[in-house]
Parts: sequence; structure tokens; C-alpha cells
Amino acid sequence: MKFFLALLTVTFATVSFGQISKEEREVVKEGTLLYRTEMASWHGTDIFLEGLSDKRQDVGGYFSYLLGDKSICVFFSKSRKPRVIATIAFDSTYNTETAIVDGNLRDFTDFETNLWLLRQAALARYETDTLFKSYRDMNPNFIPLSDEKGKRVYVLTGTSKHGIVVFGNDYLLTFSKNNRVKDVRRLHKNIIVIPYGTENGDSIAGAMHNHSPETGNLITATDICTLMLYSGFAKWKQHVVISEKSVSIWDCEKNRLVVVDRKAFDKSNKDQKGTE
Repeated sequence: MKFFLALLTVTFATVSFGQISKEEREVVKEGTLLYRTEMASWHGTDIFLEGLSDKRQDVGGYFSYLLGDKSICVFFSKSRKPRVIATIAFDSTYNTETAIVDGNLRDFTDFETNLWLLRQAALARYETDTLFKSYRDMNPNFIPLSDEKGKRVYVLTGTSKHGIVVFGNDYLLTFSKNNRVKDVRRLHKNIIVIPYGTENGDSIAGAMHNHSPETGNLITATDICTLMLYSGFAKWKQHVVISEKSVSIWDCEKNRLVVVDRKAFDKSNKDQKGTE
């Protein structure tokens, strides 16, 4: 761990954030978008179960989306033609005490209908396609998105276990304009489970995982989302994703990305070990 932290210090000192590429900016933007929707779903579920539990038997599911500077979580009914049974709106702080909670029954907006259709199509594909894998004590989270980048649904793996962070077993479904599945892609080859903390209760300052060539040479949007959600619990300062040709270094405290050449990273690592 000593050389790991020292290496990150050198790397952040020698790479300018202004050099971030368009591809890197896009993956950070997408990861942040996923994070904002998942935060709304996390806290929206807590609020719903605590304050609107009488509606629980009517819930057919939920999803979240961004509306201006707000993050909106909606719960919809089980009926054949579902309606919204609860709407919870958050500002950028995701403070549950200032969230706006509306338990009135209403119809979907056109945009919400579109997201619901995407979610249902992704769920149907998930239940029939053997590409998708399931694991004990873990569950899929469906995140429908529709914007200038197109229509898509991410499937992330969540866990009911404490003390671990799960990367991988994530998927991206892309859709046509009429909501037909165009492509289904597994983003990581495997599931990666990383425990945090130690036996004596101390926190670990950083962690890392590897990407296979199939995943690509850059940290994924789902990686960034997961790190933004869980790094505070893990008390990580940095996370490193090692790929075939590059190394992505995520600053968990500043939510910033630096990507360096793999050969340069390996050389720095070797040189750092030689000075110990």
C-alpha cells in the first residue's frame, strides 16, 4: 500500500487535469449522470418505505431521472396501465429532510412513459437472455436514460451485504427510437467484489481492479457511478483501474479522473519499489 499511495501522489502531481480527452470527459459525465439517478433512487426508496409504507403493496417498481437541477424518483403502480403513486424530488444535496414528497396518484408524463417503456423492455430482456448473470445476495438495478445520446438502460449489480463494493456484472442495453433493443453489451467480463476496512477497523486509503481487453482501456461510467456512491463508506481516497494500454486513476475526494499510459505507470511503479 505504501508504494501505491506514493505512486498516486506522483501521478497527480505530473498530469494536468486540463489534458483530459473528450472520451474521458464523456465517461465522467455519464458516470455522474448514473450517480445522480441512483442517489435519487437510494434516498427515494428510504423515504417511500418510511413515510409512504401504506402504498407498498401497490408498487410495481420505480426509476429516477434528472429534471433541471432536480433529481426525481417515481414509484409506479402494478396495474396493467401503471400510474405514478409517489413522486420524490431532491436538490443537489440529496437531503431527505428537504426532499419534496408527493403521494398523489397521477399519470406518467410523456418522458416518464418513455423511461418506463425502456425499463420494461430491459427487464424483459434480462429475464430471458442468458448473457445476464445473477449472484447470491445481489440484485440488478435498472437505470433507464433518454437524452441527446440516445435511449439506453444500464443494469448495475447492487448488494445487500455491508463492507464490500461491487464492480462488474454490469450491462448496457441500447434502444432504437421506437424502444426496440438494438444491442446488449456486458461492460465487465467478471464480477469484482472488493472488501473495505480491515480486521481491526482501520480504513484502507485506496483500491484497484483490472479491466480485460473486452472492457476497454478506460474506466467505465458504471465504475465511476459505483465509486461516487460507495467510496465515502469505504473511505477511499483513490481508486485505480488498470487496463491493457492505460491506467485510470479516480480521485474519490474530488471526483476527478486522470488517465495515464500503462507503460509509464508500470515504470513509475517499478521505480517506486526500487526506492523503498
